[in-house]
Amino acid sequence: MGVAGSVPANGIAPYIEFKDVSKAFGKLEVLKDVSFDVLPGEMVCILGRSGVGKSVALHHIMGFLKPDSGRVIVAGEDITDYDEVRLEGIRKKVTMVFQNGALFDSLTVGENVAFPLREKGELSEDQIYQVVDGLLEMVGVKPMREQLPSDLSTGMKRSVAIARALAAQPECVLYDEPTTMVDPLMGNLLGDLIARLKLQLHLTSVVVTHDMRLAKKLADRIVFLHEARAIFFGSYKDMEKSNHPIIQEFLELDELKLEA
Repeated sequence: MGVAGSVPANGIAPYIEFKDVSKAFGKLEVLKDVSFDVLPGEMVCILGRSGVGKSVALHHIMGFLKPDSGRVIVAGEDITDYDEVRLEGIRKKVTMVFQNGALFDSLTVGENVAFPLREKGELSEDQIYQVVDGLLEMVGVKPMREQLPSDLSTGMKRSVAIARALAAQPECVLYDEPTTMVDPLMGNLLGDLIARLKLQLHLTSVVVTHDMRLAKKLADRIVFLHEARAIFFGSYKDMEKSNHPIIQEFLELDELKLEA
């Protein structure tokens, strides 16, 4: 089990660290003294039931939310007290694939992916066209280039959102429930895509999910949240050996789904 705030034995400093992070909305405690870290190039999955603060953790990494106590380190910088101007620099390195895709409805698929490239203003239109084509091909939606997001299935929208996130050339990608509300086949394809991108692009990744099979496929390490606390942080194999009743229940439910 990793301990946030320490440098691992291999001497590599974490890319992301939560140090005793707590967050409440009114009387509802969503995160309570949560600590974990993500190493450069590592993929960490945040697991747990709905409403346990998984997505709230991602929003802290992006700086959309501030902790009530504790520290959040991203890209080696303590961003806990950063204002919006300083957070802009972090958001150039870290990008998020939202659950709803957050695509621009009035832009075609190709224009959506081109948007971050045009904002940077470093490439000619010809170069942008080539990059967009390459990204759409990488995520398997190149034939949909001229379509509007409203013409696409939920799974296809997620693929486009991933392509757009990659267009920003991030060091780290955060995925919020990437397989929710998609059919099992598309969920499997999205899982394969996320795994492939991590390997090809050496991306640091954090995946929020309640899908145990996705976590098993993707995670180098897992943070398991329950009742606002991180009740486990370690490898999937170690999680399988955990005797915590909540984790065992999660694993057993997944076995039942597999048999169904």
